[in-house]
Amino acid sequence: MGKILLYYKYTEIEFPKRILKWQKQICADLNLKGRILIGKEGINGTVGGEDKAIERYMTTMRKNEQFADIDFKISDGDADYFPRMEIKVREEICALGVDPEKLTVKDGGVHLEPTQVHELLSNKPDDLVILDTRNNFESRIGTFTGSITPDITNFRDLPQFIDENPELFENKQVLMHCTGGVRCERATAYLKTKGIAKQVFQIKGGIVRYTEAFPDGHFRGKNYVFDRRVAVRINDDVLSECDVCKAPCDDYTNCINMKCNAHYISCGPCIEQTNNTCSQPCEKLVAQQDVPVRVPFQTAPEQSVVKKK
Repeated sequence: MGKILLYYKYTEIEFPKRILKWQKQICADLNLKGRILIGKEGINGTVGGEDKAIERYMTTMRKNEQFADIDFKISDGDADYFPRMEIKVREEICALGVDPEKLTVKDGGVHLEPTQVHELLSNKPDDLVILDTRNNFESRIGTFTGSITPDITNFRDLPQFIDENPELFENKQVLMHCTGGVRCERATAYLKTKGIAKQVFQIKGGIVRYTEAFPDGHFRGKNYVFDRRVAVRINDDVLSECDVCKAPCDDYTNCINMKCNAHYISCGPCIEQTNNTCSQPCEKLVAQQDVPVRVPFQTAPEQSVVKKK
C-alpha cells in the first residue's frame, strides 16, 4: 500500500533548475512517480509511492526552510497511479496564461478555512457567487451546489471567461474553488484586478480540505484528480450522465481507439456494448482492426482528448 501527495507552494525560487536537479534525485532515490512543476514563482506537485517513501519525501521537503510549511494533502494510492516521474521547469507552476511577474499570489483573495466556507454556504448571503475555476470535465462530475461552472477545457481559458462575463461578479462576494487550492491563488488575483467584485474568497486547501471536513457538505459528487484514479467519490450524488445512453453516471473512461483516446463518461453496460469506444465510427474502426487499440484503463485528459458533450 502507498500514498499520493498533492501539494504546492508559491515562493520565490531564484534558481529553479537547482530545485529540479534536487527533486529528480529525491524522487529517483524513493522510487516515486508523478508530476512536479517548478518555476521562479514556486513548486506544484503530485507524487505517489510507498508509505515509507512518501514519509521520507515529506521529511526531506520540510527540512528545506523554503518548503517547510507546505500543506501536503495525502490520499490512498501509490506510484502505479502514474505512468512515470515527470519534473519540469515552467514559467507558471499552474498555467493561467498570465505573466507571473505581473500577477502574483500577493494580490489573491482572502483564504477561508473549510469551517468558514461551510458556514458561509450554509447561510448563503444574497450577494454571494460561487465560481468553479476548474475545467468542464472536472465540474461535470462534482462541484459545489449553485456554483457557476465555466465551459472551459483549460485553466488558461478562465481569464477570458471572467472578461466576457463581468456582470456575474459585479458588486458580488465571490467564492472561488479548485481541487487543492493552487489554481485559485492567482485566479482570485486576476478577478481582483478587474475591480468589479465586492470581495473575493478562496478555500484554504481547496475542495480536498473542504470535503475532508464535510464529506456530506455543499460539495456534491466526485472530486476529479489528475492520475489514474481519475476521480474520488465524495458522496452518493451523481451529477452527470452516460454519454452513450444518457443514464445517470459519473465514471470516466477513454476510447480504446488509440488514435482517438477521447475521455468520456460511460456506464458499464455501454462500455461492454460499444467495446469501450466513444462513437460509432471508432467502434467500426476497432471492429475492423483498422486502428491500434490499447488495454482499457482510465487516464486523465492531459494524455487524452476530452469528448464534447
